[in-house]
Amino acid sequence: MSAQPSAPERRFGATTALSWIVSIVFNVVLPIITYNQLTDHGWGDFSALAVSSLWPVADTVVYLLWHRRLDEFAIITMIFMALTLVVTAIGPHSTRLLLVKDSAITGLFGVVCLVSLATPRPLMFFMGRKFGTDGTKEGVAHWNGMFARFPGFRKTLKTITLVWGVGYVVEAAARIALSYALSTDAMVGVNSVLSYGMPVVLITWTITYSKRARAKGEAATAAAAAAEAESAPAAA
Repeated sequence: MSAQPSAPERRFGATTALSWIVSIVFNVVLPIITYNQLTDHGWGDFSALAVSSLWPVADTVVYLLWHRRLDEFAIITMIFMALTLVVTAIGPHSTRLLLVKDSAITGLFGVVCLVSLATPRPLMFFMGRKFGTDGTKEGVAHWNGMFARFPGFRKTLKTITLVWGVGYVVEAAARIALSYALSTDAMVGVNSVLSYGMPVVLITWTITYSKRARAKGEAATAAAAAAEAESAPAAA
């Protein structure tokens, strides 16, 4: 008979899912909807971005009130929102350069991923902790403990960070090249495909790779336990 999840485990999973949904809504869905609605009603690019960037701020406030600590994922989102506003405000305002601006932001995210590999905790450590735990002190402590104790877990997060970094740097370079090779109308469509397609590809790969890495880690742990059990009688 297979073991059924305990009540605490079910609550943990439900809380994690709720936290994940709230973050996606506040940091991705609502900013996109707000920006599109405002620009459709005649708002300028900068003004629409400024208003839509208030949603991640609201998410940070909600998270702080809920968990009594700052959330790294929302902070990172706000930083990139701020960078987008700065680039939009001070940069040339031609249509083509506005398309290149989007590439610069995603490319910068890729560079940040790659640079974070030289730090004790890569960027995906924080994003993984955001979406892989329920945000409680116990959940955060468990995630931090796994990173500290298991080399395989650290390698997995570093590999994911590397792939996301390279992926977004390559995507940004391709977008910039295509912005000058294609017509503006064609590039608007390509831009939309890349904006949503790249995250889908990377998330799908991340889920697949994480499952394989976890299965490999569990198999190695089981093999080590079996070897230790076999050697115990001989030692006795």
